[in-house]
Amino acid sequence: MTEPTAVPAPRPDQAATAFVGAFVDELARAGVRHVCVAPGSRSTPLALMVAEHLALETWVHLDERSAAFFALGMARASGAPVALLCTSGSAAANFFPAVVEARAARIPLLVFTADRPPELHDVGAAQTIDQHRLYGPHAKWSVDVALPEASPALVRYARALAGRAAALAAATPAGPVHLNFPFREPLVPAPVARPDALSAADALAWDGRAGGAPWVAVADAPPAPDAATARRLTALLAGARRPLVVCGPQPDRALAAPLAALARAAGAPMLADPLSQARWGAHRAAAGDETGDATSDCVTVVDRYDAALRDEATAVALAPDVVLRVGALPTSKPLLQYLERHGAARQVVVDAAGWPDPSLMAAEVVHADPRRLAEAVVAAWPHGRAPADAGWLTRWRRVDAAAGAALARYVDACTEPFDGRALAAAAALVPAGGTLFVSSSMPVRDLDAFAPGDARALRVMANRGANGIDGVVSTALGAAAAARAGGDGGPLVLVIGDLAFYHDMNGLLAAKLHALDATVVLLNNDGGGIFSFLPQAAHPAHFERLFGTPHGLDFAPAAALYGARYTRADTWDAFRAGVAAGVGGRGLHVIELRTDRARNVGLHRAAWAAVAAAVGDALGDRPTDAPPTAAGRAEG
Repeated sequence: MTEPTAVPAPRPDQAATAFVGAFVDELARAGVRHVCVAPGSRSTPLALMVAEHLALETWVHLDERSAAFFALGMARASGAPVALLCTSGSAAANFFPAVVEARAARIPLLVFTADRPPELHDVGAAQTIDQHRLYGPHAKWSVDVALPEASPALVRYARALAGRAAALAAATPAGPVHLNFPFREPLVPAPVARPDALSAADALAWDGRAGGAPWVAVADAPPAPDAATARRLTALLAGARRPLVVCGPQPDRALAAPLAALARAAGAPMLADPLSQARWGAHRAAAGDETGDATSDCVTVVDRYDAALRDEATAVALAPDVVLRVGALPTSKPLLQYLERHGAARQVVVDAAGWPDPSLMAAEVVHADPRRLAEAVVAAWPHGRAPADAGWLTRWRRVDAAAGAALARYVDACTEPFDGRALAAAAALVPAGGTLFVSSSMPVRDLDAFAPGDARALRVMANRGANGIDGVVSTALGAAAAARAGGDGGPLVLVIGDLAFYHDMNGLLAAKLHALDATVVLLNNDGGGIFSFLPQAAHPAHFERLFGTPHGLDFAPAAALYGARYTRADTWDAFRAGVAAGVGGRGLHVIELRTDRARNVGLHRAAWAAVAAAVGDALGDRPTDAPPTAAGRAEG
């Protein structure tokens, strides 16, 4: 047995050099490439070591909450862990909303908080709070890191800790990992010599493995479906008369093609959420839908379901017998109500690790990677087996085409400012290879309802893990930064409401500091527009003060403050020109469209009425005992 090497105890600043240096080096060896730093004093050892490492790119942010959401956006867009660093005290608490979103949305985030050493806790030391497991159950793993030492044993610990943290953040299901680092003064790292007479094992820990190899190589892959499960689901779908595939929000752009192939084999409509990475993409062209034409014989992708299913009689008539659902909970409330209405159908939920079924209607939950499961079902599909009811898909195509045509006519005829038309126009102006980021609340819902898909390769994202409106600007700019760093990103367009924009105006500084290109479409209805669709609107005595929350802000000076090019769009031609200039230009562009909250509700309801009439004509054989309604059961 090798005796540990005796090493004299160095000063804290020398110990930090050895310990933190090994930790930071191992982060890079584990594949981490980006670190977002919110400056502070206690985090100095980590900040300096990160800044000096050639394989790590440092992104400095002056606001901790903005830094956290920027890191979240980078990790969401890249799919790889991004690190986040701050000093001790309340700074770490400002990371909390992004940590919550990362856990709920399965985003790989490495959260590093600096802390005072143990002897300065509970004695009134400045900028000191209890940071032990600060983020509670929202962190996949929380560690109070050991005080730095320059001993080979602690250096080995630092390397193993870095590798394990990065691997765990990325492991299925991905999420945030929190490491809390206590540091003693002096905080600026000082040079430390490599100890003499190290054993071979200790020298390996001190220097790291040869060739830049990680200290611990971790292999993790989403679970594959077993053959029996694939055969059973294949038989279930092949035997169904009215199968339905629902693809909710999810990040895997490679899922769309095999899932569309599965839907074609089964004769199943594939209802594609705007955040599913399946509403837009080459799989539609592969299915014969180069233009998004819903009359193509090969089309299975359906994207007008939100508007169509608001019609009560249509929702009743299109009754499935088997539902295969992948991804997170769909954005559309009418779709969720439709699935609840037809609870007698056998609903199968596929998720690699979670249980996304708040309605509690699922008859089966399959823990498997959705893409690998779809590929397995397609491979096992009985040769020559035709759908049991060819008319089922035809009926859905007629409804989709009728709803789409009605919405297109309505939007084109709407000359006044209207959020629905703004989402459709913004989505249409994002070129192939670009990214569309939409805020929670009304923008993502209007995208779902009004924006038709096509064969463009678009990435569509939103913070829909916890569905908050905080940090949206920062998250979108983080996604833009990740796309630029990856070398494969086109322009980014963010569509955001005025309250969410106000909530994260500090985030705009990142575009200036890091020379990012982004186009922000600001829909300003002077308050919380979604509440006008909710039951709270029926209580006018307190509605405006508690829910409508008008603010009267002029956002043009805010855009100027952060160096953005500002456009106030008063016509649709000006709106399209402003967005096109932003998409084709450099820097930060803000295009503001002012709408009226009360009028916006009326315009939405008129759109639903137009769709109800159109799908009624298209689906003439639906039950006559359920008359069409303009709004159905859904609002908001």
